[in-house]
Amino acid sequence: MRVYDVVVVGAGSAGCVLAARLSEDPSTSVLLLEAGPRDRKLNVRVPAAFSKLFGSPLDWGYRTAPQAALDDRRVVFPRGRVLGGSSSINAMMAIRGHRADHDAWPPGWGWDDVAPAYARSDAHFPRATQRHPSRLTLDFLESAATAGIPAARDLNAADNEGVGLTPVSIRRGRRHSVVDGYLRAAMRRPNLTVVTGAHVTRLLVDRGKARGVAYRPGETANEEEAHASREVVLAAGAIDTPKLLLLSGIGPPDELERHDIAVEVASAAVGKNLKDHLANGVLAAVDAETLFSAERLRHVLAWLTLGRGPLTSNVAEAAAFVRTEPSVAGPDLELIFAPVLFEEEGTVPPSQDGVTIAAVVLQPRSVGEVRLSSSDPLHAPEIDPCYLTDPGGRDAAVLLEGIRRARRILSAEPLARHVSGELLPGADATDDDALHAHLRARSQTLYHPVGTCRMGENQDAVVTPDLRVRGVDGLRVVDASVIPALPRGHTNWPTVMVAERAAELMRVR
Repeated sequence: MRVYDVVVVGAGSAGCVLAARLSEDPSTSVLLLEAGPRDRKLNVRVPAAFSKLFGSPLDWGYRTAPQAALDDRRVVFPRGRVLGGSSSINAMMAIRGHRADHDAWPPGWGWDDVAPAYARSDAHFPRATQRHPSRLTLDFLESAATAGIPAARDLNAADNEGVGLTPVSIRRGRRHSVVDGYLRAAMRRPNLTVVTGAHVTRLLVDRGKARGVAYRPGETANEEEAHASREVVLAAGAIDTPKLLLLSGIGPPDELERHDIAVEVASAAVGKNLKDHLANGVLAAVDAETLFSAERLRHVLAWLTLGRGPLTSNVAEAAAFVRTEPSVAGPDLELIFAPVLFEEEGTVPPSQDGVTIAAVVLQPRSVGEVRLSSSDPLHAPEIDPCYLTDPGGRDAAVLLEGIRRARRILSAEPLARHVSGELLPGADATDDDALHAHLRARSQTLYHPVGTCRMGENQDAVVTPDLRVRGVDGLRVVDASVIPALPRGHTNWPTVMVAERAAELMRVR
């Protein structure tokens, strides 16, 4: 058994960044453990193929608990189980959010405070311009302007209100994940060890200090241990980090006792405060070429030889951030345009040429949690986002307004000339009852869970502002679970920022 200075659990957007940064110091030995395999599948590289990875061996294959406000559906909940984590299976949208988002973060994590961490990621985390946007996407931008949404100067500015092409983490027409930007070069360092196929089952906690982790290598049932002389870092994401804490006896006592797990540290907020962006789309048939034909031979050859063509698309090619009413502090609704039909939560190929405008509630008031389904570490956790359960119904109201605005854009020129008919919710769905039924039947995650190990100054927060787990020495959490409130943007780049900041905090020991 070897002892490392730092053991990092999870090689996703945070873990890859942190392991790469810490190993820049040749005197620091780092072990990075990832449950999934290497990122060698071709569909990881092809931007437009990301949804083909849903339900594949590179996805944990999670579904939510039955959602009472969504017709008791179990919503598909993809999470990356591969080197790079969800940055290897996502839609590559690099949008960090709005200045006002950081009002909910602790002191020291304000917009200006974290700017240096974002800047440090510039060379490693690209925000590229769309290489080959669809003609329909360009028409969407014009139609959005006709419908009253101004062009955004920069969707990553402090105020991201407006519409524009999506900045993407793509380079030369291929996905550029945190593995490409951070980890691959770092893996040549002798002080960094990366182990894939290592399913961490629990923390090793002795007299209030994290000493390491137990994990199962490959498909074996035998456990091995990895020990840390300085710190253990959980970077397994907003779902699996709280799961590991609970399995290790760190969490709400009633939840632990329900599974006969001894209480190591009573921490009531572990797994609580789950927030996620909920989305619902308007789908329309069009008489123009869309990504429906992206896999034709000439497009495959263009991608393979030149890194060009529709396969370079991240699918979600444009986004608009808008306020549903003037009184809100910043945008509370996002509209995402895709020049393709995104059907059945992305789990099936498009059925015909069409477009999707997804409405996203950016500041949801519904709050859920992550629980254990079993004390068996190989069992999936119970993910219960409690979508559309906020008492005032504000989340549903924002989505309904998003559907109305999406329809306005689809009926505005120049996009309108291509639209041959609305498929969903359908032209007959005009009153509130019909639209609410559509919300219940078709709403889905935008894959942005946060908050389940939220940081904060008060004792109720799971981690301190320097990301240390309260009640356990030598243990930090560095991933989206510490983010206290959802950004008015997307979560991949903010998670990279959290890891950049954590590396600085850990160097200052």
